[in-house]
Amino acid sequence: MTIIMNDSHIVSIAQIKEFLKLDNGIRFKSASKKGRNQWLEEALVRFRYFGLRKRDKAEVKEYLKRMTGLSDAQLTRLIARKKKFGKILFESTSRHRFPRKYTPGDVARLIETDNAHQRLSGPATKEILRREYEVFHKEAYQNISSISSSHIYNFRDTRQYQSHALTIKKTNPKKIPIGERRKPEPQGRPGYLRIDSVHQGDLEKEKGVYHINVVDEITQWEIVGCVERISEYFLVPLLEDLIAQFPFVILGFHSDNGSEFINKIVAQLLNKLLIQQTKSRSRHTNDNALAEGKNGSIVRKYVGYRFIPKSYAPDLNQFYRDHLNIYLNYHRPCGYATIVADKKGKEKKVYNIYQIPYERFKSLPDAQQYLKPGITFETLNKLAYQKSDNQCAALMQKAKDELFNNFNRNRLQFPTFYTTFISGSYVD
Repeated sequence: MTIIMNDSHIVSIAQIKEFLKLDNGIRFKSASKKGRNQWLEEALVRFRYFGLRKRDKAEVKEYLKRMTGLSDAQLTRLIARKKKFGKILFESTSRHRFPRKYTPGDVARLIETDNAHQRLSGPATKEILRREYEVFHKEAYQNISSISSSHIYNFRDTRQYQSHALTIKKTNPKKIPIGERRKPEPQGRPGYLRIDSVHQGDLEKEKGVYHINVVDEITQWEIVGCVERISEYFLVPLLEDLIAQFPFVILGFHSDNGSEFINKIVAQLLNKLLIQQTKSRSRHTNDNALAEGKNGSIVRKYVGYRFIPKSYAPDLNQFYRDHLNIYLNYHRPCGYATIVADKKGKEKKVYNIYQIPYERFKSLPDAQQYLKPGITFETLNKLAYQKSDNQCAALMQKAKDELFNNFNRNRLQFPTFYTTFISGSYVD
């Protein structure tokens, strides 16, 4: 219960004691803090507060608390102010606010970067923003280049950003005397590849294209290719081309137990190139986890799940060679794990390092020794720094849009009455 009342008739301690026996819902209501302070001054003078005994002061103070709703600490401070200055001065203090560091223009740079790279993780985005300013000297990125990963996620929840930002089945084991069944041991050296294939689906009994994804274990250097079928006739020439695109010497070749890689033709190719072939062990699902993870974060991210007829395999393979592979290795940061042990000796991987695969390769001790004959870092630097990360991403996205628009223009080449899955909804 809150009422407006006049208590001028209460002038003695006895009257205060009688009042305090009443309902606790009675409260004094003032129009402002200034009015409240003025009432407090009058009440302290009326009851001659500073001349009272200690127990009487407690009664008056309890009355004042009941009337104003102030806490004991708040009321004590106001009484002390009255005693010191003779008047309860009103202090107009404002809440402290930190100065705003990032402007809407900085958020626009973040939106531009996320749209170009299809929204990478916070640490990877942070690395790109830093490179845009420090490596490619873009002044517009100076302020946001020092942003933290957590603050990137804060901006992704803002209205400005959201308005503009765009199963496992067991296989029957079969002993095949091709490849050694073990986990590769690169010992910090590049050139140990992880490979896997990704099928683009079937439609009305017609097979789609196959993507071949090859990743180096140490540097995460990644080369993607595309073929119509995964038979030896199509696969062996593509493997030769994919291996040739790596700037360093290839020492190992690891795959799962699929027949597309575990066969005599591929084994002969690898033996000719002096590459050691290994394959995943049974009941060790993580043996080829790097390639499996890249299938989702790279191939499915940039190509999607839509059915693509096998006749478009050459076009896709050309797009990978000219645009996507360059973007992945020279302009897209990857997370690198550091093994940390706790007090009990239990080890876990912490992804606290984000680098471009090319920079990761260059940071290896004596990296020059791993280069293929005829390849130098001077040549690779020209390719790495002729465009900024955002520029290369934008060109890659433009080339991808043109490629998929070409698929749509030639829609008659698709089987009739097909259904594709686009952006989470079915379209007939």
